[in-house]
Amino acid sequence: MAKMNFGGVVENVVTRDEFTIEKAREVLKNEVVAVIGYGVQGPGQSLNLKDNGINVIVGQRPGKTFDKAVADGWVPGKTLFSIEEACEKATVIEYLLSDAAQIAQWPVVKKHLTAGKALYFSHGFGITFNDRTGIIPPKDVDVIMVAPKGSGTSVRRLFLQGRGINSSFAVYQDATGRALERTLALGIAIGSGYLFETDFKREVYSDLTGERGTLMGAIQGILSAQYEVLREHGHSPSEAFNETVEELTQSLMPLFAEKGMDWMYANTSTTAQRGALDWMGPFHDATKPVFEKLYNEVASGREAQRSIDSNSKPDYREGLEKELKALRDSELWRTGAAVRELRPENK
Repeated sequence: MAKMNFGGVVENVVTRDEFTIEKAREVLKNEVVAVIGYGVQGPGQSLNLKDNGINVIVGQRPGKTFDKAVADGWVPGKTLFSIEEACEKATVIEYLLSDAAQIAQWPVVKKHLTAGKALYFSHGFGITFNDRTGIIPPKDVDVIMVAPKGSGTSVRRLFLQGRGINSSFAVYQDATGRALERTLALGIAIGSGYLFETDFKREVYSDLTGERGTLMGAIQGILSAQYEVLREHGHSPSEAFNETVEELTQSLMPLFAEKGMDWMYANTSTTAQRGALDWMGPFHDATKPVFEKLYNEVASGREAQRSIDSNSKPDYREGLEKELKALRDSELWRTGAAVRELRPENK
């Protein structure tokens, strides 16, 4: 495990140069990895494992996602099973259902967690908030985590591009003495480019804050606010969208991703640089109290409980679709759809 300096702080990092895919195959050669759930993370992780030569099966309830698994090449009765049957066959159970579904299916999974097996998560939610989820594994199994820092779609896409997503890893319980090598082998085999060390609590606190903050919630709120101000001052939908979203995603974010914020600034006009440097302080000061409130809600468990309560409702999917439809039907994102059609690659 390498030591790397991140802005003056030394952390543990594992790369696939150090822990090769050949080493991962050797560690996992006698394992049967059951990916439970074929929703967000399941497809990417299971297909990458299969392509990397790992003995992997999928456990999924009947429905659209089961049909998607079949369409992706998983064969009922051979590599695709019910959740219970897959758990019974597995030596490693990748528990990739949604947080609410993990709570509902836990009794089924727990009875097949016999001594020496590994229970794998890609999110620290179920374990960290086990007073609310009831997910308390037996003491004689490894409890481990590899959490890709991106969607399952990105996990698969970057793998197919020959790249790798970065992931965090953690060992919560080492019953076999092999928990760490199992974790790292699985992390490399699902397509991680590198892995950085964390623990279940830090992962879920940072993940929930990030999703609700800059990754999704805050960015939507900020984009909406700027778009609305431009529209209210007479700018056309296309102009407001281009100056709010299109330039951000198509021009500036690639520069930001390539070499950092300073590189992005260096490749913009001096007027843009001056304005950005002058206005980043007011935006920081205005939003930091919101982020502090958000983090406190996560750390208290209240945010987790809201998620559990909401996502456990029988009509959750219907309610979610209504909210997403309202977002999709807003002028901002209808304009976005029209702008995307104009991109040369979409013609």
